[in-house]
Amino acid sequence: MTQYTQKAFKLDKEYPMTGALFGGYFLLRKSYSTVETLARRAIEHTDVMQIASDGWFLLGRKAHYEGDLTRAAEFYNRSDQARGGGDKGYLPARFGTVQMQVSNKDYDGAKFRLEKIIQQTKNPECMILLGALYAEEVFTSERIGSKEDKSAEAKKAISLLESVRALWKDEGKKLSPEESVLVYLARLYERTAPEKSMQCLSQLEELQLAAIVEDEHREGLENEEQLKAALRVNLPPQLLSNMGCFLYQAEKVDQARTMFEMALNACVRSQEKESEHDTDALVTTISYNLGRTYEASDMPEEAKKVYEGLLERHGDYTEASARLTYIALRQSPTDEGPKRMAKLYEADSTNLEVRALFGWYLSKSKKRVANLAEDQEQRHYKHTLQYFDKHDRYSLTGMGNVHLMTARDMRRENDQEKEKRRKMYERAVEFFDKALQLDPQNAYAAQGIAIALVDAKKDYSTAVHIFSKIRDTLRDSSVYLNLGHVYAELRQYTRSIEHYEAALSKDRARDAQILACLGRVWLLKGKQEMSLSAMKTALDYARRAHSVAPSQVHLEFNVAFVQNQIASLVYSLPETQKTVQDVQDASDGLREAVESFGRIAQTKNPPYPAGALEQRANMGKTIIKQLERALQSQREYEEKNAAKLQQAREAREAEIRRREEEVRKAQEAERERKQRVAEERQRMVEEAQRLAEQRAEEERAREEAELTTESETGAKVKRKKKSSSTKRKKKRAEDDFISDGESPTRAGSSEPESEGEAAPKKRRRLERRSGGKTQSKYKSSELVVDSDEEDGTENATTPVAESDHDQEMADTGADGDGENMIQRRRAKVNRRIADDDEEEEEEENQPGTMAVLENGDDGADDLFNDNAGGDNDAAMEEE
Repeated sequence: MTQYTQKAFKLDKEYPMTGALFGGYFLLRKSYSTVETLARRAIEHTDVMQIASDGWFLLGRKAHYEGDLTRAAEFYNRSDQARGGGDKGYLPARFGTVQMQVSNKDYDGAKFRLEKIIQQTKNPECMILLGALYAEEVFTSERIGSKEDKSAEAKKAISLLESVRALWKDEGKKLSPEESVLVYLARLYERTAPEKSMQCLSQLEELQLAAIVEDEHREGLENEEQLKAALRVNLPPQLLSNMGCFLYQAEKVDQARTMFEMALNACVRSQEKESEHDTDALVTTISYNLGRTYEASDMPEEAKKVYEGLLERHGDYTEASARLTYIALRQSPTDEGPKRMAKLYEADSTNLEVRALFGWYLSKSKKRVANLAEDQEQRHYKHTLQYFDKHDRYSLTGMGNVHLMTARDMRRENDQEKEKRRKMYERAVEFFDKALQLDPQNAYAAQGIAIALVDAKKDYSTAVHIFSKIRDTLRDSSVYLNLGHVYAELRQYTRSIEHYEAALSKDRARDAQILACLGRVWLLKGKQEMSLSAMKTALDYARRAHSVAPSQVHLEFNVAFVQNQIASLVYSLPETQKTVQDVQDASDGLREAVESFGRIAQTKNPPYPAGALEQRANMGKTIIKQLERALQSQREYEEKNAAKLQQAREAREAEIRRREEEVRKAQEAERERKQRVAEERQRMVEEAQRLAEQRAEEERAREEAELTTESETGAKVKRKKKSSSTKRKKKRAEDDFISDGESPTRAGSSEPESEGEAAPKKRRRLERRSGGKTQSKYKSSELVVDSDEEDGTENATTPVAESDHDQEMADTGADGDGENMIQRRRAKVNRRIADDDEEEEEEENQPGTMAVLENGDDGADDLFNDNAGGDNDAAMEEE
């Protein structure tokens, strides 16, 4: 470019177009003084407005680079006006004006101009800038905590940026992906669609990996995944950390842990490249996230090492101390955990996160009291709301939970107690509603309202709907726990067990509450189905819950109660549905239950009145005596019916084997059927492919048959229709031939073979085609015959009078031999397409044609008897 521009500049330094073009080159070189000289020269020495516009645009860009925003805006505006302004203006200049508005923080004016530009043309740069402005407006509102709804702006930003993203896929546009677009989209999708946010970050990672120069990392790597893992250390650690956070939210803990580890390695690599760059804050955040993944992976010791390392570098890192305290509470809820909790609360009691953790600790370890004012957890949340933050969402939700638990335990024997209980539920809902006002996405508050609906109004269907929606957004064990409660109330015990098991699998394998709930549901299921195995499962869960929290008296009561229920069920079952071992186990368990009831009745705060517990113990002693008699009876029954029992067991086992065999055969038959269907489908696909290939081959052969080799170039070209008169003559000969018992005229003779075989002449068609040469002689189609001497003429006119069909089909076959031969050749053209060689062979094999050609040079093209017809006409006049 510079070579020709310099040459043009040397030829004429005052030429405006040269100055405008050369100014752009010096602008890239940042020679701003030269740019202004050339731009001014282009403006002053031209009368072409487009060149003047380019000059003003150069001045605007120069002022823009120099930071003179006022002059840059003025020059951009002049450049736009020089090309007409408005809708007809110069798009780069208009975009420059928008940039100046953004720099001057006139965001509304910039958005207005950009929207007008986008209405006229879908310019990617304008769409990116407008989308970024809307996105920044949304982010600013979130940062300052504004209550104004910015969902419309977020949708506009997403729509614009996604439109730009779609343009990248259009190969005709040839647009390069813009990393800022993906970053904005990832932030916009972060709350509403985290999976889409992760997709944007993954695409951003691919772009940055593609930009990394391939170096020694490729050597010794087996696959692409290893290569990607090796190259990730060159990526920005912020990107890797954000991807790890989304993977953690998606419960892909192992992948998240790997990503955080790579992010730490990337921080080390970044520190090595840029020693002045401080990465301590970034390393601290990523290390904390890595510790959380260790916790989620049930690796508490590794997590403790990470948190302790953070505290060594930053002793005031409260979040790390809180996580260590939480781990201690989970590992040692009665010894080390409370000590660390007290120490942390004393060190930083004003931190809301610490206060929230302390409230959680109180909810798990407090003793229930009848008076709400004496509840330690309620007093703690109330103190937080009064003296620290009245809008603390955790404390508001906690207050709602405390009121829920209190209302659930309240007596409701009369109307006054029922009214007091209803008001307590209303108070709980008020706290939950306040928390939802502050945070509409607070799933825990919504869950509290659903619990209140179940407890106060028994509205199970609405509660199930709310819990199901919460389950889709909140991956927490409490959601599954509450769904288990609701399904248990609906007596859908199987679904209740499924949700309890799901809650137990979510990092709460030693949760006494969930284990107790599972024991309760299995007990209800066993009583409903009269199932001894379900009762035994309930006893197993009750014992597991008691082993987790042995100091909880009510869990010991649960074990004794289930043992009592098993004894009652075993006693009531018929002899055919139980064994001696079942009765013996039930009796032993009932003895343990009687001892437990007596011991629980002696405690300070028993779950039930001591008199009721002693009464249960006395009833248990009575059932023990009954079980002893039942045990003796069961032994006698089994001894007496041992052979029958053996046969019954064998028959039952045979029946089980038979059913299993039937199932196996059915599965095998289904497999064979599916295999046959798959083979038939494969055969049909192969047949369809074969037919498609055959059709394609036939099509190629047909196309090749239509091609011919051009004599001059030797190239293959499509065969053209022949335009010579030979084809017309051949077609005409066959079209005018009548095959109704008449024979055509012999070649080379103008006389018919007999009077009955002469073909009639169609004088009207000859008049139109001959151009009027014989018009004066044969103007009428009717002939008057006065004597027998004119047989030829009479015979020629007879077919015309007899049939209109013959008149249409017959032609002037008697006019000349050459004309008849031309008619024959014409009929063959209707049947097939002949090339030049074939037509030459036909002409050689037709003597009539040769006779015509030998009679005169013009005979072959004489369709209307202009030349040969002269002799015939003369002969007819003589006759």
